[in-house]
Amino acid sequence: MSGPLKGVRVLDLTSVAMGPYATQILGDMGADVVKIEPQAGDVFRHIAPCVHEGMGAAFLNLNRNKRSAVLDLKTAAGREALLALVKEADVLVFNVRPQSMQKLGLDYATLAAINPRLIYCGAYGFSERGPYAGRPAFDDIVQAMSGAAALQGHGSESGPAYMNTILADKVAGLTIAYSVSMALFERERSGQGQAIEVPMFETVVSFLLTEHLAGQTFRPARGPAGYDRVLSEHRRPYRTKDGYIGLLPYTDAQWRRFFEVAGCAHHADDPRFDKTAARSRHIDTLYALVTEIVAQRGTDEWVDVLSAADLPVTRVLRPEQLLDDEHLRTTGFFRADTHPTEGALTTVAIPVTFSRTPGDVRRLAPNLGEHTEEVLAEAGVQNTLGTVSSTA
Repeated sequence: MSGPLKGVRVLDLTSVAMGPYATQILGDMGADVVKIEPQAGDVFRHIAPCVHEGMGAAFLNLNRNKRSAVLDLKTAAGREALLALVKEADVLVFNVRPQSMQKLGLDYATLAAINPRLIYCGAYGFSERGPYAGRPAFDDIVQAMSGAAALQGHGSESGPAYMNTILADKVAGLTIAYSVSMALFERERSGQGQAIEVPMFETVVSFLLTEHLAGQTFRPARGPAGYDRVLSEHRRPYRTKDGYIGLLPYTDAQWRRFFEVAGCAHHADDPRFDKTAARSRHIDTLYALVTEIVAQRGTDEWVDVLSAADLPVTRVLRPEQLLDDEHLRTTGFFRADTHPTEGALTTVAIPVTFSRTPGDVRRLAPNLGEHTEEVLAEAGVQNTLGTVSSTA
């Protein structure tokens, strides 16, 4: 198995989650990803839990299908070594601020002069075109600034809340992956590389406002921002007699079937609930009604009855329960792997399938500097006692 990106060489100068998530996706799809790390390594290496220091679980889950090479880019030798690698690279991804790349002499103009076909992708907090350019940013900062925290805490007495996942990092990471892939496709036509900017702030604002721009979409505005359905105080997993279910009738036909199997068919003819537009205007009332109805039966009964009616329903699962999920087990989603130094691991498979060129897991996350000698030798650079020097 080769993957659709077989033959693509990616230099990954990123750390933590956003960039590594993107470059792992590229690696899963066949790209040869070389992770360039400082002598201290990616800081995410040190996030617990771990078996050995520097190989934390989150790092392992974000850095498979990569080789690790240690270079001190603040030294002349380290910079020259990277420039040698750039000559043969297809893609370079970084997530430090552009000013830092400029100071290192690794700006786009400099690298494009060496390799005009290079796809140069910078991913950082804010676009260089605006007044926030150069400001530091991490996932929590972007969640707070983008409206995500306000939306997550909407209606809560405790105020704004962060989502319990690194949403901004992963949304931006996905954006990096598709942007780089599109640039590679365009290069096949033009023969030229280009610079790409993926700013976290703008990326997440765009992601959120798809539905939440709402009434502010129009000029003049026809209401506040915020998608009423998902902001309803009653939109949550519904409590049953003995647990919780996730339930979402959506179409007119689904709502009618729900009310019928729930034993209250008369609600289907209520003018507040019989059509999509009407439900949209009375969503709080509708979801409050569903809350009352669902509380009258147990979880198993609801799942059986609603499934038989072909309605979207599920038990609410904890992350640990996913490890025993019948569907994921059947599709081979969880892998039992053995890492050379970290031992037995549970890892997740690549979720996307290709009929002819599927991706594959060729190697697990590397130890710090595990491939330095190998990578530099391929570029004609010698590494002596930790100091790189060119043999070209």
